[in-house]
Amino acid sequence: MNTGSDEATGPVAGADEATSGAKPLGSRAPEFIQERRALHLSWQVGVFVVGLAVVGAGIVMLPLPGPGWLVIFGGMAIWATEFVWAQLVLRWTKRKVTEATQRALDPRVRRRNIILTTVGLVIIVVLVAVYVWKFGFEMPWKIKQ
Repeated sequence: MNTGSDEATGPVAGADEATSGAKPLGSRAPEFIQERRALHLSWQVGVFVVGLAVVGAGIVMLPLPGPGWLVIFGGMAIWATEFVWAQLVLRWTKRKVTEATQRALDPRVRRRNIILTTVGLVIIVVLVAVYVWKFGFEMPWKIKQ
């Protein structure tokens, strides 16, 4: 079973400049664990199980109350301490979040978002005002015609 984490390698071929200065891919287990094959394999299994439990808890939190996505990314970060594929997924995610942040800070996009938010709030205030004008502060299920 080759997980690709037995040896540290440089950045992936074709990686852009943003990731070329990042840490090398591979296992971040302590040296004495990496030197013993059986111990390293059990370490990997443990990291996988703990990461799976955290990701599973995050998936459960998506429809239920709780910070689902944050917990899922925490589980991915746990996996990234040992598995190359998780490190690549986290690098991709960080790059996309940075790009989205830069787009959100663009003055034109910010102006558009402020305008849309203001229009939405005005519509909500008008609807609430019409409701209060027509029915008062009574809840709809207590209205008697």
